[in-house]
Amino acid sequence: MEQNKFKTLYQEILPFWNDISKAEQDFICQNSYALTYPKGASVHSGNECSGVIFVRSGCLRLYMMSEDGKDITLYRLHKGDMCMLSASCVLKSITFDVFVSAEEESECYVISGSAFAEASNRCPNIKIFALETAVSRFSDVMWVMQQILFMSMDKRLAIFLTDEAARTGSDTVLMTQEQIARYIGSAREVVSRMLKYFSAEGIVEVSRKGVKILDKSRLRKLAL
Repeated sequence: MEQNKFKTLYQEILPFWNDISKAEQDFICQNSYALTYPKGASVHSGNECSGVIFVRSGCLRLYMMSEDGKDITLYRLHKGDMCMLSASCVLKSITFDVFVSAEEESECYVISGSAFAEASNRCPNIKIFALETAVSRFSDVMWVMQQILFMSMDKRLAIFLTDEAARTGSDTVLMTQEQIARYIGSAREVVSRMLKYFSAEGIVEVSRKGVKILDKSRLRKLAL
C-alpha cells in the first residue's frame, strides 16, 4: 500500500517516471519514506546526503551559513516543491554546504539519496532531471544574491513584503522582525529601523502579530 502511494505521486510529478522500467520504479519506491518534521526541526545539515525531498504540506527553508553563524535564506519550499540540493551524493558538483529547516510542521516524502544516485547512474533521464531541477533553483539563489549585493535595503524589504502578501493572499505578513531579517539576509536592527520608516510614512503598521500593509501602491513603487 505504501509503495502504491509513492507510485501515484511520482507518476504525477516526475517527468521521467514512465520512461524507466518497472524494476527501477519499484527500486525508487522501496527506498522512499514519509517523514513529518516538527516546526524548527533540522531537515538537512551541511553536505550530508539526506535525499531528495518532496514537500507534501508545510514549509521548508533552505539557507547557507557563514563561519560566524550568520545565515542567508536562499529560498523556501512549499507544498508540491522538491529539494534536490539536499542530495549531494546525486549532484557531485555541489561543493558548498546548504542547510534545510522546517519553518512549520511539514509532511515530506523522501527518496534515499544513495538509492536515487544509484538509479540516476543507471538511467540518464533521471540524472538529466536532477540536474535540470538543481539548475532551475539557482536562478532563485542568484536573485537573492543580486538583492543583497546591489539593492537598497528599502527596496529589498518592499519586495519581500509584497511577494509574501501575494503568496499568502493576506495584507498581514505574520512574521517576526528576526524572521524577516533572516529571509532577506540582513540584521534585525536594520529591518526594525526600515519598518519604523515605512510605518512613519503610513505604508505599513507594525505590531506583535507581524506587519500589516496599509498602502500597497506605495509599497509596490518602492519594490520597482
